[in-house]
Formats: sequence, structure tokens, C-alpha cells
Amino acid sequence: MNRREFIKNSIIAAGGLLLLSGCTFKRSNKKSIGQIATTRFKNLSISLLGFGAMRLPTNTNGEVDHILNKQMVETAMQSGINYYDTAYMYMSGKSESAMGDALKNYDRNSYNLTTKMPVMLLESEAQAEEIFNEQLKRCQTNYFDFYLVHCLTKSNWENTKKYNVIPFLEKMKKAGKIKHLGFSHHDTPELLQEIIDYYDKWEFVQLQLNKLDWKTCRGEEQYNIARKANLPIVVMEPLRGGMLANLNTEATKILKEYNPEMSTASWAFRWLAGLEGILTMLSGMTKPEHLADNIKTFTDLKPLTAEEEKIYDSAIQAHLKSQTIGCTACRYCECPIGIDIASIFSLYNQYKSNEAQNKVTSFINHYEALRESERADKCIKCGLCKTKCPQHLDIPSLLAKVDKEYKELKNS
Repeated sequence: MNRREFIKNSIIAAGGLLLLSGCTFKRSNKKSIGQIATTRFKNLSISLLGFGAMRLPTNTNGEVDHILNKQMVETAMQSGINYYDTAYMYMSGKSESAMGDALKNYDRNSYNLTTKMPVMLLESEAQAEEIFNEQLKRCQTNYFDFYLVHCLTKSNWENTKKYNVIPFLEKMKKAGKIKHLGFSHHDTPELLQEIIDYYDKWEFVQLQLNKLDWKTCRGEEQYNIARKANLPIVVMEPLRGGMLANLNTEATKILKEYNPEMSTASWAFRWLAGLEGILTMLSGMTKPEHLADNIKTFTDLKPLTAEEEKIYDSAIQAHLKSQTIGCTACRYCECPIGIDIASIFSLYNQYKSNEAQNKVTSFINHYEALRESERADKCIKCGLCKTKCPQHLDIPSLLAKVDKEYKELKNS
């Protein structure tokens, strides 16, 4: 087992210790008859569970495990999942190709393929067309069913306007290479409203919605803005980067005592199922068991009852007492000198939530499994990671915090 595999497995093991023209959606429109629940979008039936391709299965070398990914896609297709979401930057640029390879042998009308324009990378108008054409080749397709302007923060929105991205994508839509056009948003409700007001032909919006972010990250405000604009919502980070599937011990106990058969992840999805206007919920499923659990949840899906809402609220409050760094492990913050930011924050969060007697030793051992060049103390405070973070975390300061606590624990 190499060092990369060890740290990856360590994180998983440590986590395991912590127990419209169809734009108006009603709860009754979420239909399921013994298979994945669906919603209606214009003339399309869309699976309420979307296959997110930001966290695909990987092999011991950290590369996409194409064999396992194909097996998971086959299971997803058989269960009725027909919405597949990838992006130019996912999996270090390997996600689109992996999904294109996994879907190429299926009837093109049997699934909806989604990807995104990485406006944060653009340096010219011509580059947008170059990237779009590359995406078609990577995905082995002639068109995208859903296409988004990716990760709209204030700076990325300025790039979108500067390089005339919307007129170009309109051109692609007229050419039949894009069926439906939308955007993903990672900023304030005020900017969300500005983007919606700027262009009156958006067909859907992708928002980060989950119980943790509903109040703290103004998720409810963004949801209400999208609903008022009658824009169907694609939900990203429904599990908050896996956090809502791995609540701390106290929170997990509350949920399991109420219903031992329900997974912690299923509570998060069922909470979202109570919201109107949801087109699909994206789940990044790294393992077959993640997929199996989600299929179980979304088969004959039912929103939380009033009593379950109260139970879930109490569990979330219990978890928030130990919440530390709000990282979702999206890895947009790729460090120019190689610091493994996502792994560092994941290990730290697990350490802070862990109630085992050996939690300090466990944290130190797992942290030291990182290469020295990947550790927090190597941060040069260039700030590039901070500008890329969709969660707007002050990453250099947080790295310094982790480094300080690690050294204090090590020397105690």
C-alpha cells in the first residue's frame, strides 16, 4: 500500500469511527413506482437522484477506477438514474473522460449528461470555444442535455461577462449542442439575484443546499430567490461534502435511536425532498455502497415527517457543537506547492468530532502519513487557495490553526 492509498484509507477509517414549462414543481410531482423518484422538467422525466462525478472511485494510484465506475454507472442506469453531472475540472480534469467512457454504450436518449464552462480559467473569448469542443470530445457526445456556467462567484461572474460566455453558449444552444442552459452559484444571495436579473433565459440553477448551510450560509435565502424566479434547482453538496453522512457520535445516536434502519445520509436527502422546486439532487458516490444506500433512499422517497424534522434538528444541533472547518473536499483550492488541503481539513474535522480515547494518537499518526511537503506548515500564504474556495474559507489561517494544534498535541 503506497502513502497516497494509506492516507486515503486512513481518512475513510477515521470517518467510520464517527458514528418550467415544467418549472413549477410540487411535492406530488416527485413520483416513484418501485424505482428512483422522478421530477418533471419541461417534457423530460428526471431522476431526483443525480449521479455526481466529482468524487468518482479511484484506484491505489489515485486515478479514476474506470472498471468500478462503469459498474456503478450500470447499476445507476438500471435503477432509473438518468442525470449525470460532471465538469471540466473534476477529478483533476479526468471526470469528463471517465463519464464519457462509462456512458458511451448506452442509448443517448436514455440519460441526461451535464457539464460546465470553467469561466475561472478563461483568458480569452476563443478559449471558451476551445474548452467546449474539448468537452464534447472528452464526453464522446455531440451535445449536452444540461450545461452550466460553472461556480459563479463575483470574480467568475466578471469573467463570464468579460469574455462574452453567455452569447457563446447561446450560439451553442442554437446549434443544438446544448439543450438547457443554467449556472452554478457559490456566492451571496445578492449576487445570485444580480445574475438572474442579468439574463432572462436561464432555465435552471445549481445551488448548495443542505440542512447545515440552510441558515449559516444563507441557503434558505438563495433557495427563495430561485423559487421566486421560477428556476428549477439542481442541489449540489446535499451531504455537505460527506459531513451529513458522517455526523458526530452524539448526533448519530439521536438518529439511530429514533430509526436504526435509516442511514444518516438518508435523513439529509429526505429533508431536501420536503422542498418544492428541486429538479435533482447530486450525490458524489465514491463506493458502490454509497450508491446502494442512495438508491434505497430514493426508491419510494418520502419527505421527513413533522416529528422526524424535530429529531433531525436536534441531531444537527448536536453535530454543530463539534463542527470545525466547513470544507467540502471539492479540491478547487489545488495548492501550487502541493499542500493536501482537503485531506488536512478532513483529518482535523474527524479528530475534533472523534470521542475515542485514542483520538489524539490517531490524528497524529494519520496526519504524519501525509508527505512532509503536503503538510500545513509548508503554506507560503500566497492566498491562491482562498480565492478559489467556493466556501470562502480563509484557508491559510485555517492551515496555520491545524499546524499549531498538531504541534501542541505532538509535544504534549
